[in-house]
Amino acid sequence: MDLAWYALLGLFFAGYLVLAGYDYGVGLLLARSGGPAGRREALTALGPFFLGNEVWLVAAMGILFGAFPVLEGELLSGCYPAVAGALVGVILVTAGVQLRSRPTDERIRARWDRVVMIGSALAALGWGVVLAALLQGVPLQADGHVAGVSHLATPFAAAAGLAMVTLVAVHGATFLTLRLSADAAAVVGRTARRLVPVALTAVALATIVGLLSSRVRDAVQRPAVAVLLPVLLAAALLAARAALAWRRPGWALVATGASLALPVALVGAALWPYVLVSTTDPSASLAVADAAASAPTLRLLGWLTLPLLPVLLGFQAMCWWVFRGRTDGRAPVYW
Repeated sequence: MDLAWYALLGLFFAGYLVLAGYDYGVGLLLARSGGPAGRREALTALGPFFLGNEVWLVAAMGILFGAFPVLEGELLSGCYPAVAGALVGVILVTAGVQLRSRPTDERIRARWDRVVMIGSALAALGWGVVLAALLQGVPLQADGHVAGVSHLATPFAAAAGLAMVTLVAVHGATFLTLRLSADAAAVVGRTARRLVPVALTAVALATIVGLLSSRVRDAVQRPAVAVLLPVLLAAALLAARAALAWRRPGWALVATGASLALPVALVGAALWPYVLVSTTDPSASLAVADAAASAPTLRLLGWLTLPLLPVLLGFQAMCWWVFRGRTDGRAPVYW
């Protein structure tokens, strides 16, 4: 049962990164959207989806609080600056997208666009640093508490955070090739193809820094998984670039989405059976079974949570079906 809930937590958080990832990617690309009209079209393409996408974060946090209360306390306290930065970014993106349409002055709208860009960068960077902190281990003491937040200021955390920003940018650009008018999609498609090598470089840099880091090597429990998944991530990015070149944005979006889900799988699989590995006292490492709530609590949560997954999937499917066309009303070639 512990493994099932751990996998469900990973599924919801990966779903959040995949779906909200193109929200933040579009936000990062507003500076390259061709003036006020281009920015308006990009946010119009995003508009029907971004609030529903954030529901996955709420669901993931609900599972974390209910099913893994020990992990929740130590994760949020030990990674507080990164988590707080990510949540501030989420709030800025939500506020900026909703409020930019209120004023008629383009200068004020441009300021809100900058708020969206800053929030998008904070959200992507913050979640990347959180995943990196888990993968490299935390200073978990014998009393079960994380000591300080200095473990967030490491070269690997910085490299992983920047890699997440580039992955989100590629994902957002790929999303726009699917939703913008045909002429605008051709332009942003070229941007997406140019961003793929940047993302590959960032991922390679984070991988190399991780391999050279003694903290990461000591924390990882399954080295083969830690090597295999970055290779799969690079393959997903190359597949996305090929699909973009063949003008198949649907397949490209699937591939870039996989590149955002794979880091979550990497952390979960590489650390198993632990969820927090202590860098100061190996005996203090927190196992998944110890972090989970009691069996009766998990069973009760199961009756409340499991119906949520098909509802969320159905809602996402409905949104994509209703708003499946481009912003000019034309149907894109998905596959």
